[in-house]
Amino acid sequence: MRSVTCFCVALLLNAFAGMAQWQVVNCRRLVDGKGGVIEQATIVVRDNVIHAVGKSGEVTVPKGAVVHDLNQFTVLPGLIDAHTHLSYAWDHMPGTTPWESLERIMSNPMVLFYSTRNAARTLESGVTCVRDLGSYEKLDTDLKQLILRGEVAGPRMFIAGNGLHVSFDPYLPINFRDFGKADGVEEVIRATRQQIMTGVDWIKMYGSTGSGNDVSGHQTYTLEEMQAACSIAHQHGLRIAIHAYGGEAARMAVQAGANSLEHAVDLDDATLAEMVRKGVYYVPTVDHNRYYADHAAVYGYSKQEVIQLKEFILRNVETLRRAHEAGVKIVMGSDAVFTGFGENARELEWFIEAGMTTQEAIRSATSMGAELLGRGADLGNIAPGYLADIIAVEGNPLEDIQALTRRVRWVMKDGRVFVDKRTKLR
Repeated sequence: MRSVTCFCVALLLNAFAGMAQWQVVNCRRLVDGKGGVIEQATIVVRDNVIHAVGKSGEVTVPKGAVVHDLNQFTVLPGLIDAHTHLSYAWDHMPGTTPWESLERIMSNPMVLFYSTRNAARTLESGVTCVRDLGSYEKLDTDLKQLILRGEVAGPRMFIAGNGLHVSFDPYLPINFRDFGKADGVEEVIRATRQQIMTGVDWIKMYGSTGSGNDVSGHQTYTLEEMQAACSIAHQHGLRIAIHAYGGEAARMAVQAGANSLEHAVDLDDATLAEMVRKGVYYVPTVDHNRYYADHAAVYGYSKQEVIQLKEFILRNVETLRRAHEAGVKIVMGSDAVFTGFGENARELEWFIEAGMTTQEAIRSATSMGAELLGRGADLGNIAPGYLADIIAVEGNPLEDIQALTRRVRWVMKDGRVFVDKRTKLR
């Protein structure tokens, strides 16, 4: 009799587990990822997918649904940060800089532990999805799995594993130099295939110098080597991001077949036109150099290095302005490392500085980012059929982008609320 009872209880539990979990989000304003705005909106979520969207009072609300009252806030799709390094972690030990800590002090388990804090801060900033462009020893894979299993809070991750780099790049962290190293076409082909075998979502290639306080941008890979990496990536259905600080390396990357161009400055008109023709995405990562300059003491950077960082920012913004005017697809990427997580969306303030409208800036961090990832059908928008990645901000980002970049108050990812900082507004 007991076994029959247990069997019946198990059936009931399975039945309840199969029932849809309904949630309703009521908000003052909805700004979707495609330019649409609905005042006094209601969003209905079933499990982890958006079921219905519309004006409040015009959408059927399922009986017994959990209701989230966001009537004082503007709601948007969860942000997509297309350039992060979540496994660049620092333990804040006295007397160390972040780079020293990563290279010489922390073991891999410690790096992974502190990486979970980076992931949590990123999610708290309203970023529900990242493209993580470079790690080592599969730390990004481990972090991605911990997030997928619900062991730690963090954004949805699209990872690139070890970035391909030449053996003589002195600016890469010591821990990274034995991973992804490839010189010459044959080694590039081998290293690209090796990355694909590990299950990465993207291929990353360092086509120039440039990192931290180094803004030199000297080209490292030849056109033929870049073409080899692009060809193998595309042959296996993957996209490739090429790091290129300088204009010449960027021109080669676009010619070679890169899907996205990271950091580049001083792009000439012909390269911009080619990017438009080929649909190459530009991820300018302006704000990370602002962050380095503002925290120069933490990173151990000199006054002269701060001047160089600020000079690079001016070139970066000017290139962004020209790219926008030319019609290049622009995507938000913070290039956040170490202590930069939580300020991911500050990049959008530079987009406004460069002449983009607030709507264009928002799209760069939502639907355009999803398009870059090949996930335009289920990420980066608030509409039926999209995953329930939803954030709420204090204020109206259409009038003041800082409402989005600095005042995120509520975050839902995949139908689960991770952040709730609502307060009664005056």
